Amino acid sequence: MLDPLVGVGPLRFGMNSDEVASALDGAIAHVSQGLGGGRGWGSYTAWGVTGIYGADSGLVAVAIDAMDGPLVSLRDIELIARVPSEVCADIQDLAHREGTSVRVNWSGDPEIEAWGVSMGAAQELGLSSEGYQQRQDTVITHALLVNSELAEDPYGSEPVVYWRDVRDERPNPGTWPMRAEKDRSRWDWTPLQSIGPLQFGMNPQQVSSVLDEEPAARLGRYSFGQPWEGPGEWILYRDRFDKAGVTAHYACGPGVPPTLGAVTVDGLTGPQVEFEGIRLIGMPVQAVDASLIQYLEESGPDITFGCGGDLGSSGLNMYVRATRAGDTVVSGARFCQAEWEDHG
Repeated sequence: MLDPLVGVGPLRFGMNSDEVASALDGAIAHVSQGLGGGRGWGSYTAWGVTGIYGADSGLVAVAIDAMDGPLVSLRDIELIARVPSEVCADIQDLAHREGTSVRVNWSGDPEIEAWGVSMGAAQELGLSSEGYQQRQDTVITHALLVNSELAEDPYGSEPVVYWRDVRDERPNPGTWPMRAEKDRSRWDWTPLQSIGPLQFGMNPQQVSSVLDEEPAARLGRYSFGQPWEGPGEWILYRDRFDKAGVTAHYACGPGVPPTLGAVTVDGLTGPQVEFEGIRLIGMPVQAVDASLIQYLEESGPDITFGCGGDLGSSGLNMYVRATRAGDTVVSGARFCQAEWEDHG
């Protein structure tokens, strides 16, 4: 049960990490950063819960996992592991009855300041007929629950960004328009060399030129040397091209000019790419996974998985990605040069 702005289940905001562990029957944070040293977070994987701590090491937020987290109710609404649109409708109805406003957060899901609730969704996982884990074509809800100090901007607050920084993510207005198959361009793919008109090794100006489009957004970072030197060289990591429906990822570093190392094709709006008769983009993810596994098992290249669980081939350096489309997901893909490592 959620006690808005106060706590959830046995967890109360203000607890330190030892008190949280005790409340969770001695749970161990198997993945953590900065625990016990002020701001930080700890993922209690056995419970499907992440505790986020403020400057005084007190609990300020709790993230509930979609697949493994406990079921959490708010009044008469179950918040976790449900169809997002159904939870959204229930939240809107309750907010109307209680005279509370609902806004849309960065992921396109409901966020309610008065309750300290920010909803989200993750791809559902299931078991295949052979008993191994496989991706589904649906998403289910998870939630970030915060205290009163963070409720105005849960994902924008400093303790939360140490755990999940979404400031460089493309904000979603709560809709997921999908480009029709007939309106998608067709791109050829030469593994490890090129995808459509984009050749690995191109510089950013060449990428923009061949796409005939300026980036809608750019992500980069300043390199740092000694503290007294201040911000160093600005390093470009990626460019997003909304008209083409692709993101260009650059191999780069201090003193090393950026060159194209990978391209992510968006499942909702990107060009269609086929491989051995398999349509890779904008399709049900389960179907693409099944077809690709069958091909790889019959032809020999090793099956591998990216950091986000994306299915791919180490020999081809291509990964099938899942792009959210409301309550479901569709397939996108990342195509990489030989020496590029997938980072999710």
